[in-house]
Amino acid sequence: DVVDGAVNSLKEEMGNEAAQKVTWLQCDLSDWKQTKEVANKIASSTDRIDILINNAGRGIMTAQLTDQGVDRHMALNHMGHDVLTSHLLPLLKKTSEKGDLVRIVNLSSNAHQNAPSDTRFESLDEINKDVGPNGQYGRSKLAGLLYARYLAKHLTPQYPNLLANATHPGLVDTKQSNFDIHEPYPLAGYAVSVGMKPFKKDQFEGCVSTMYAATKTTKSGEYICPPAVPEPGSALAQDSELAERLMKLTREVVKEKTYEDSAAKGCPFKDY
Repeated sequence: DVVDGAVNSLKEEMGNEAAQKVTWLQCDLSDWKQTKEVANKIASSTDRIDILINNAGRGIMTAQLTDQGVDRHMALNHMGHDVLTSHLLPLLKKTSEKGDLVRIVNLSSNAHQNAPSDTRFESLDEINKDVGPNGQYGRSKLAGLLYARYLAKHLTPQYPNLLANATHPGLVDTKQSNFDIHEPYPLAGYAVSVGMKPFKKDQFEGCVSTMYAATKTTKSGEYICPPAVPEPGSALAQDSELAERLMKLTREVVKEKTYEDSAAKGCPFKDY
């Protein structure tokens, strides 16, 4: 229904020709094997990728482990994006070498400030620790921001036309803020779903900072807040050593949990 609604909206606003250009591929980014398969399918179906927006996300919800035994917030909101991006990097690099600007955008959030102050990203046990709905979400959004800055540090110097940034959309009128919030907070969630309703952005207002990062910016490694204002983020978000530990842990966890389908088949586990 969501896909049909989006395609019909495109048809109404931009015409049938534009709508027919949409290809929908279902993918659960917390399932890394499926994510790799979808990434490979995308890469084999086109000769270029100019924009990659990593926007999948589990909202403010209670702690839950995936079938592979990894915190679902981190597995979906960060590690799945790393798996997807890493498998698309060869094509992203190739596109940038043609002289065009290529942009990677990670959807973060000002809620990254809710990540525990003692976040170290040193072990699976640490990220599997239940730190509460806001902490779980905040930690995963911190990871997305650090990942963008990690790519900007390591990737952009090698490929100057390949940019990586993170964005904050603001409070948007979505399923997360209207329904999912009641999973951890059955009653208190009404403060967000109902009380904040007049202050929520619609999807067009909520995507402004991301569209700027995806189509206009010429810089890399920024955290762009509405409407298009770079901000430093929290102290943890500016910690480059924390970013290095995050990505080291990401590689280790994904490699361990997918070994037979990845490392055993020669996957190099390169993320830049």
